[in-house]
Amino acid sequence: MQAVILVGGEGTRLRPLTSTVPKPVVPLVDRPFISFMLEWLREHGIDDVIMSCGFLATSVRNVLGDGSGVGVKLRFVEEPDPRGTAGALKFAEPMLDERFLMLNGDVLTDIDLTAQIAQHERTGAKATLALVPVADPTAYGLVHLAGDSSVKDFVEKPSSDQIDTNLISAGAYVLEREVLELVPPDRNVSIEREVWPLLIGNGLYGYASESYWLDIGTPARYLQGTFDIIEGNVRTAVQERLGDGYLAVADSAGIDGRVIPPAVIERDVKIAPDAHVGSMVVLGQGVTIGAGSTVERAVVWGGTHIGEGCTLRDCIVAAGCRIGNNTQILGGAVLGEGVTVGSENMIAHGARIFPGVTLSDGAILF
Repeated sequence: MQAVILVGGEGTRLRPLTSTVPKPVVPLVDRPFISFMLEWLREHGIDDVIMSCGFLATSVRNVLGDGSGVGVKLRFVEEPDPRGTAGALKFAEPMLDERFLMLNGDVLTDIDLTAQIAQHERTGAKATLALVPVADPTAYGLVHLAGDSSVKDFVEKPSSDQIDTNLISAGAYVLEREVLELVPPDRNVSIEREVWPLLIGNGLYGYASESYWLDIGTPARYLQGTFDIIEGNVRTAVQERLGDGYLAVADSAGIDGRVIPPAVIERDVKIAPDAHVGSMVVLGQGVTIGAGSTVERAVVWGGTHIGEGCTLRDCIVAAGCRIGNNTQILGGAVLGEGVTVGSENMIAHGARIFPGVTLSDGAILF
């Protein structure tokens, strides 16, 4: 079976991580984020995947290649201009089969696509939307179902007194090709706002699932997704690597300090004596941690050097950063690629430092 993944956005909510790296190939634990989606699709028999790209499309193609590394056939189509969710699908129409999956490329999930496809066939649907419950649906659109699982209506960003269900769209759809007849060509069209309303009462169904689902479009959710993967809260191939001890340490890593699982420590990482790493930590290839430093609930991309006596907690540090001695990176702070932070600094409260910035010793206490 075939799938189309929409990855045309610029990933603005994830900046500065996406200032230099396209969102689909942002590192998540030990592989590009989109690899989790490709592996999930392959498990459910989807072996032909079309990536609908926009921003930095060439970089995405260069990283993913033809898909053979994850066992799928991977093809790319580039929108000439932003065309919305349905417009992007319409642009890919010449490549599409009679039935296919359409997926939002921002999502980490293990929804049972096989069961969703089976329901789609059983009901004779034109479109079947995967639905998941969320604790706070006010930021999403509610979906009401009839007893036969057909969609009755949508309530966009409901107020608290409008919430009578917690089911929202999970961004995974099984579609018949005839749905494309409802999409005008060569313009920006939203499938959610302009196409689904036309199908209510005419072949639009929902598949309700209790599976794991997370939109990783913000730094906080990126961290949460990382933690959920290494804790095993979502089913991924990373679990095999972590094993029962929830710890993966590359053979070439030099560990003189302490590592607390769950954690992933990549090749050529160096952890100095009296340093404390974990729990909930991913260290990319070639990261160095200085003596007496503490890294907890954090992601540090490859090639970053952390000095002595530092504290990193609840933060993300991109590739090739330099952090001076006795500096603290805390509270949701994010450092972009190649940032240099001198000694005796404190960066906290969700601060975002964009790529290439240099902060001198003691320059900031935020």
